[in-house]
Amino acid sequence: MTRPDVVGVGEAMVLLQPAEGENLATAERMDVHVGGAELNVCAAVARLGGSAWFASRVGADPFGERVKAAARSLGVGTTLVGRDDTRPTGVFFKDVLPDGARRVHYYRAGSAAAGMDEGDAAAILDAKPRAIVVSGITIALGEGPERLVRALAEGARSAGAQLVVDPNLRPALGRQDRVLATVLDLLPRTDLLVLGQDEAGPLFGVTEPADVFSAAGSGRSDGIEVVLKAGADGVFFHGEDDEPRHLPSAARAVRDPVGAGDALLGGYLAARLAGATRERAARVGSALAGRIVEVHGDVEGLPSAAEAAALLAG
Repeated sequence: MTRPDVVGVGEAMVLLQPAEGENLATAERMDVHVGGAELNVCAAVARLGGSAWFASRVGADPFGERVKAAARSLGVGTTLVGRDDTRPTGVFFKDVLPDGARRVHYYRAGSAAAGMDEGDAAAILDAKPRAIVVSGITIALGEGPERLVRALAEGARSAGAQLVVDPNLRPALGRQDRVLATVLDLLPRTDLLVLGQDEAGPLFGVTEPADVFSAAGSGRSDGIEVVLKAGADGVFFHGEDDEPRHLPSAARAVRDPVGAGDALLGGYLAARLAGATRERAARVGSALAGRIVEVHGDVEGLPSAAEAAALLAG
């Protein structure tokens, strides 16, 4: 079995959304998509030519088949997507309000992915990926997924994998105290931390890039690679001299910001695994994020394979 470059661990759900200009209360028809932060990361890695697998569980239902089909259509492997015969695949609904704001309604409690546990770690580690991506969203799903994330963190290095952590704080999902505590516990084993500037405050009590980088690596002699997403202000990354460097946003217009952070992480990680410098990786990630926000949908703005290859080559 070929060793994947990246395994993203989390939940992907079916998304139902009214057409532009309509709302959930009155719409007679809805568009159907598949969404999930870790799947989005894998999609970006795959588009840049890397081998990416998604690790999750889905229900024994049509929505579960739809999730797997969507992953495969994005070039993402589904070998590690298990089926739970007793739990459903999660779904969520999204409204786009007149002012452009998004309102999301989740129906994921008791989902198949929420049933993941530390027993799922063995297959992921046995695949010996070069990097394992986990996020706070998975931790928020419940005690079992939290145990899985901790088990992966403990076993990643022995499996030859980098541990990549995205806090992805989502207060609406609950368990944020456990998410914060777990992410902080993971830091001694984390190789790459990618977080939003708005998440740095709850995690570290600071938001200035130099302070965030220092706090993330506190107590470590081997350092930690940090990427700090600043939204419209672009991204901060560790320069080769370990000092914070800044890139402005690559977005020319913003229609839908959902998925931009996932694309940035996927682009950065794929570039680093391909041997790019931190600056080149940050430029690749920023370029992907800029494309994502210009269109509706989590992955619809990803470049073509040819464009991605040119972007990666600089």
